[in-house]
Amino acid sequence: MSSPIFTLNNGVKIPAIGLGTWQSKPEEVTAAVEYAIKDAGYRHIDCAWAYGNEQAVGEGIRRSGVPREEIFVTSKLWGTYHSKVEQALDESLSRLGLDYLDLYLIHWPIHLNPNGNDPVFPKRPDGTRDILVDWPLSKTWEQMEAVLAKGKVKAIGVSNFSQKKLEEILPTAKVVPAVDQLELHLYNPQHELVSYLKSKDIVPQAYSPLGSTGSPLLSDETASALAQKYELNTADVLLGYLVAKGIVALPKSVTTARIMANYKGAIAAAQKLTEEDIKVLDGVAPGGKQKRFIMPPWGVDLGFDNWA
Repeated sequence: MSSPIFTLNNGVKIPAIGLGTWQSKPEEVTAAVEYAIKDAGYRHIDCAWAYGNEQAVGEGIRRSGVPREEIFVTSKLWGTYHSKVEQALDESLSRLGLDYLDLYLIHWPIHLNPNGNDPVFPKRPDGTRDILVDWPLSKTWEQMEAVLAKGKVKAIGVSNFSQKKLEEILPTAKVVPAVDQLELHLYNPQHELVSYLKSKDIVPQAYSPLGSTGSPLLSDETASALAQKYELNTADVLLGYLVAKGIVALPKSVTTARIMANYKGAIAAAQKLTEEDIKVLDGVAPGGKQKRFIMPPWGVDLGFDNWA
């Protein structure tokens, strides 16, 4: 059973279902990545410098025995590296043990002080995040375009960018971002932003597509009723809903049974859900269940609705 494939705006093919690795411990993620690729059928792995597990992810890729060119690998530029993109990319490639990335993303539209008191989350004396508020995101994007031109990555994109933040880079961009990775799920569908992305030929990607630990999504009545109708699990419907809408889903798990179930279930649900089903699911959040789970205290306006 193979994942549906989407085509990015530069012609690169991306599997619509990938394994997320955020908050996966290094000692767990190697086995999870190996199993996902070798046994469950995944061909898309999403990681990031900030997750602190790139080396373990790379080891899992190698242990899978599947040729590198058959696997789509994403990593992300952390905020303290906005002024030194190629250096950050080289660090990620070294940790992963790879010669190139299929996709490289700006993790957040925020430049953290690279000379601050912490390499990941530098803080000001008052405890707030040490952000260089006057840094133009267009400067970061120019460097992203440069590593793309060098062939170190096959596609470049962004993560956690609202329309407002995208419009800070698009006027001067030579390359339109291939994707925007966002918190997208049944309770945070961001309909207007997704429509905007599609109008710009930017593929939306969904992190935390099942919500967070103990998420209410898995017991949602609407999704559960559709799952019962099609003899699926609620998680299958939550994932298939996104894929059917042209959104890449990145469920995270280190449990083999769940890794397998997420992959097969997402494919099955994407095939079974009708246009009417999608319309019903689209109405869940606007009907009173809108909820975000990921809201870091950056202390600046990122331009998102419902950021509170």
